[in-house]
Amino acid sequence: MPANKTALIIGASRGLGLGLVQRLTEKGWEVTATVRDQNNADELKAIAGVHIQTLDMDEQSSLEVLALNLKDRVYDLLFVNAGIMGPLHTNPTDATAGELGQLFLTNAVAPIRLAKRFVGQIRPETGVIAFMSSVLGSITMPDAPEMALYKASKAALNSMTNTFVSQLGEHKPTVLSVHPGWVRTSMGGDGADIDVKTSVSGIVEQLERFAGYGGHHFVNYKGETIPW
Repeated sequence: MPANKTALIIGASRGLGLGLVQRLTEKGWEVTATVRDQNNADELKAIAGVHIQTLDMDEQSSLEVLALNLKDRVYDLLFVNAGIMGPLHTNPTDATAGELGQLFLTNAVAPIRLAKRFVGQIRPETGVIAFMSSVLGSITMPDAPEMALYKASKAALNSMTNTFVSQLGEHKPTVLSVHPGWVRTSMGGDGADIDVKTSVSGIVEQLERFAGYGGHHFVNYKGETIPW
């Protein structure tokens, strides 16, 4: 893709979000990145040229402030990376209503609310909206029963993304639900298969590959299709 593409990365203070910002800026993109707390974003601030905005994705008022701040911008990419692991009960039915509400709000509802707010600012035809999903969100995946609630939240995100795409009109952007691989981050743990650089390099390749492709695709960082 040519230089001077523009990206809005949601959730970029660490891990995969930070890695995406680093990789895109290396490739000449102009990047705007959001964090919940700018006091905990030193690594992001160290990347030259990044425009940093504050956002608590769960809060409607915070989203409206971001939208106002960025109202005149057009983006080639919106990547919603923010998400949480949620409660890790041995028995998932032990989760409280508060825990469940927070998990599904953050992982499934808030990303779609944000995408709806910004879809009109994504470049028609060639723009991409991407959501950080997980292979665990595939209902064909029986593994990791200890993460049953997290799996359900990512399946819910995939389902809500499908609905979101079905309601877009003509000239709609390509939409990707992306599995980053099992990555060595605070969420993935030290025993994961790949590092952040490997994951985000592959993800950016897919973002470039699918630009202008159209439709909604559930793929991993290698570009392999994942069953819903």
